[in-house]
Amino acid sequence: MNVLIDNALLLQIIGLTLLLGILLVRFGDPARASHRLVFGLFSGALLVRYAIWRSTRTLPDPSHGFASVWAYVFYAFEMISIVYTLGAMIVMLRRSDARPGADAGEARLRGAGAEVPAVDVFIATYNEDLQVLEKTIIAAKAIDYPHVNVWVLDDTRRDWLREYCARQDVHYARRPDNSHAKAGNLNNGLMLSARSTNAPYILLLDADFAPQKNILYRILGLFAEPGVALVQTPQFYYNADPIQHNLGATDSWVDEQRVFFDIFQPSRDAWNSAFCVGTSFVISRAAITEAGGFPTGSVCEDIHTTYLLRKHGYITRWLNERLSVGLSAEGLVEYINQRSRWCLGTMQVALLEDGPLRGSGYTLMDRLHYIHGMLHWLSKPFLLLMLLAPVLYWYFDIAAFYTTPSEFLFYGLPALLGFWCYGPWITEKRTLPIFTEVTQLVAAYAVTRTIAAACIRPFGRPFKVTAKGLDRSKVVVHWRLASFFIVLMLCLQLGAVNALLTASLSAGTLFNLAWTLVALVLDLAAIMACVDLPRQKQEERFPFRRAARWRHGRELESSHFIDISLNGAALMRGSKMPSPGTPIEIDVPEVGWVPARVARHSRRRLCVQFDADEATRHRLIRLLFCNTPHNIAVKARPLHAFGQFLRLAGFAWRPMR
Repeated sequence: MNVLIDNALLLQIIGLTLLLGILLVRFGDPARASHRLVFGLFSGALLVRYAIWRSTRTLPDPSHGFASVWAYVFYAFEMISIVYTLGAMIVMLRRSDARPGADAGEARLRGAGAEVPAVDVFIATYNEDLQVLEKTIIAAKAIDYPHVNVWVLDDTRRDWLREYCARQDVHYARRPDNSHAKAGNLNNGLMLSARSTNAPYILLLDADFAPQKNILYRILGLFAEPGVALVQTPQFYYNADPIQHNLGATDSWVDEQRVFFDIFQPSRDAWNSAFCVGTSFVISRAAITEAGGFPTGSVCEDIHTTYLLRKHGYITRWLNERLSVGLSAEGLVEYINQRSRWCLGTMQVALLEDGPLRGSGYTLMDRLHYIHGMLHWLSKPFLLLMLLAPVLYWYFDIAAFYTTPSEFLFYGLPALLGFWCYGPWITEKRTLPIFTEVTQLVAAYAVTRTIAAACIRPFGRPFKVTAKGLDRSKVVVHWRLASFFIVLMLCLQLGAVNALLTASLSAGTLFNLAWTLVALVLDLAAIMACVDLPRQKQEERFPFRRAARWRHGRELESSHFIDISLNGAALMRGSKMPSPGTPIEIDVPEVGWVPARVARHSRRRLCVQFDADEATRHRLIRLLFCNTPHNIAVKARPLHAFGQFLRLAGFAWRPMR
């Protein structure tokens, strides 16, 4: 039953909510538990108030056919999203920081006369080329630690890789088949290494993740805590993910996983429930052997490993430090397939007899955290329903929920304002309107299909490796996904125009026009994200503010580096500028004199291309990938991000008008 809302009271509620939200953002410190509690209670109470109103006053009579079915489906997924959000607020009330323990552990291990355990480094590879693999292999060999055995686990059985490993003096392992995909490959490495090196700890790296020099000294000290079997570190990338790249926000918007890695995992760690994320972690050989090896029942062996260890009474820890860098998914298809695999793996683990929902040996907290992880994926269809809702209203007069605009403004708008204030605050500027929604939206279509398929046939699907290092030099439009959003956009535009021309501007029409406007912005951003823009063929470039020298014959010139990659560098222009094509030598710090050729020069810079042999290239790898400088944004710059988005949106909008 709808009730009349006094306009003065409505304005007071909205104004008070906005005022309190701004004050909490301005004076609250997300690092303080008491501030997280106060802000969480404020935002959570507004969400609960809204959920109670939605559940009691906005649902239609169930006998209204498809209209009722649609309203209840929309309501169900909306409640899943709200429960997930409330659960996240509870999880984030706590936060741990393992860095002081890592400091003490490193000091102990580096101390005079300290005995340090040996470590086997597993590099799991499937079909990656040498340009990707050599960074990881060379960086693994350069780890600052006395007892390191590098193992390349090749699931593509390539003779050239075996020969390369022999030249680099690292262990090489293969198996006759690819049963159980990555987990099977790791178990094969576990078995073969146990016969020779048999180190008590294992560092696992994906083929495209280069470890930093201090990774083992930082991690191993944390195993002094009783019960710790695995220490996980975050994934950082040295290339932009497809959303950052396609929306032109490489330097102003963070990758989609930063909230999970930088904010959520430290909170989960405080609850002893940090997740293994598949690479850049150290695991106890004794613990994983006792557990029966890496689990093979799911396409996501990482989360399954987490709960297998929990089942056996072990703890997984999170060290929130940048101790490796790798390649993000470079194309939208790979990005979406990766998320779909994570979703499917989570669903599979839920259905296993020894999983955290059905198996024994788990604590109640283990099960609750796993359910919360499932809700993350189950909430994704709600994003699509949000876009579909105004279309159904314009063309079929079917509403997502039954209320008046004033009631929604009274109950819904305060909840939205509270959450919009809380989200960027608790994530420390790692969320941003439009960008955050689009990163979820472009994957929601595939994730929804995965959820539906998993309900019918959850097992038996092939493991799809995320392709890396492919040619990205051309514009690629992903029409299958883009067409979904294009059709939605056209339907929204036509429906809104028709309503403006034929209907009176009632309160309901104005409410749905506002909803349509939001949906159109998200649709446009999603369409833009579906266009993979070209990427440079050369290696990723890193900022490099160091003194430089270059020479040509007897001429010696001093300068400064601007940036550098494995293929070349940019230097500040000097008094003498050799012509393009001229062979010169560049003195690169920690590398030495590197042969190069002038590529081009301008009023401000001299660009050179290296002609490095293998030994010199490996020294460059150790310089750039063992202590990698940041070249991708780690915090949002909202004004710059929105400015670039609007510029690109202007180009995208013209051919669609």
